[in-house]
Amino acid sequence: MRPTGSRHKGVAGLGRAAYRGVMDEQPDPRAEKAAARARIEQQQSWVDLQVRQAMERGDFDDLPGAGKPIPDLGSTHDPDWWVKRLVERERITVLPPALQLRKDDAELDSVLDALGSEREARAFVEDFNARVIRARYTPVDGPPLVTMPRDVEETIAAWRGRQTARRTTAAGSAPEPRRRWWRRRRSR
Repeated sequence: MRPTGSRHKGVAGLGRAAYRGVMDEQPDPRAEKAAARARIEQQQSWVDLQVRQAMERGDFDDLPGAGKPIPDLGSTHDPDWWVKRLVERERITVLPPALQLRKDDAELDSVLDALGSEREARAFVEDFNARVIRARYTPVDGPPLVTMPRDVEETIAAWRGRQTARRTTAAGSAPEPRRRWWRRRRSR
């Protein structure tokens, strides 16, 4: 329980009556505007100081595009400019589904050869087939879909054959293992 009366002092040594008087005061709006204006002026000078110091250190030297005109500066505003720049920078190719599936079908065997297990290869072929079937039942935008689903068992059998051929080739060209120093025979 807090003591009451004259012995109890309020915030920072103020009596209750004085504390209430401080809290009831309203700030002067002209003083607030003047303080805000002063902060903005100081902020601008601080930013200018930071830029000047960075220029003296050479932080702005050798930036990409230095001495070149800014691309698309005078052209009309394009709301999708950032998407176009992203596609250009990341070299993203966006193809209609029929062409993308055709491209994926042509690269399927090389992608499968990079996979290590039969389970991964089978899942990849099944995913490819699901995408082909989904594209068949979707309205066509662009060229017609001519890609057919792959026979999973036939594709996996061909994958197994390529894996076996690669292993035998690697085993035949492998260097002879070195003998360990503790197994060497000493010749006298």
